[in-house]
Amino acid sequence: MRHNKKFNHLSRKKAHRDSLLANMTISLIMHKRIFTTLAKAKALRVYAEPLINRAKNDTMNNRRVVFSYLQNKEAIKELFNEIAQKIAERPGGYTRILKTGNRLGDNAKTCFIELVDYNEAMLKDAKKSEAKKTRRSRGKKAAAAEAPAEEKAAE
Repeated sequence: MRHNKKFNHLSRKKAHRDSLLANMTISLIMHKRIFTTLAKAKALRVYAEPLINRAKNDTMNNRRVVFSYLQNKEAIKELFNEIAQKIAERPGGYTRILKTGNRLGDNAKTCFIELVDYNEAMLKDAKKSEAKKTRRSRGKKAAAAEAPAEEKAAE
């Protein structure tokens, strides 16, 4: 039975898994995007998003809690100073996983995991699509044809 076994162990012991996820979180914070396998990316999302959520409230206790997980001063500064300002209004979902196919050597599923607010290409596309949305109206010919008909009905 697999009761209460909710997370992927990634074929590692606990200490190895914790250090792997901490190092990947530091890399994600510093570089804003990392290339990894799909299983590691899904495990990383579960590990990193609560830490990123803590950065929204910049208190000494939150800094100490996040530092206890990551053990990297530069990553903490980056997270609490720059990333926290960009994600201030976002209620969750700070990371995005984009699948990139299979790796040649072992056919492992690979992907990018990135911070959502730092992908400028996707942000530009979203702004363009929002700008194009307009309310549909009738064609000019149909509106012109109905105007005389309404005047005749009024008489």
